[in-house]
Amino acid sequence: MKPSNIPDCPVSTILAINDCLNILQGKWKVPIIGALLFGPKRFKDLEGIIQKITPRMLSKELKELELNNILKRNIYDTRPVRIEYELTSSGYNLKPLLEAMVEWGDNHRKEVIED
Repeated sequence: MKPSNIPDCPVSTILAINDCLNILQGKWKVPIIGALLFGPKRFKDLEGIIQKITPRMLSKELKELELNNILKRNIYDTRPVRIEYELTSSGYNLKPLLEAMVEWGDNHRKEVIED
């Protein structure tokens, strides 16, 4: 039985966590967002930054992130046509979350390597 001084977890908390995880699920979405935190990138730039991602997977993940309003695709009328991906304001709002993930990951890596 739960002690009386521990508050119940609100349903809204679980719903918010699930919404976040549904958008960020998968191996590649967070690294894509992380790369775009440093400014707009072209498809080939993202391929070079995110090691081991296939062009097909990158294309799929970019489309899903665009559908979820995390990034936008800018098409420039040049020859050849230039397409860049950049974060929306909603995407940039993920910056504190990603910074916390980087900090945790760095610390965890140090702990595991030192042990």
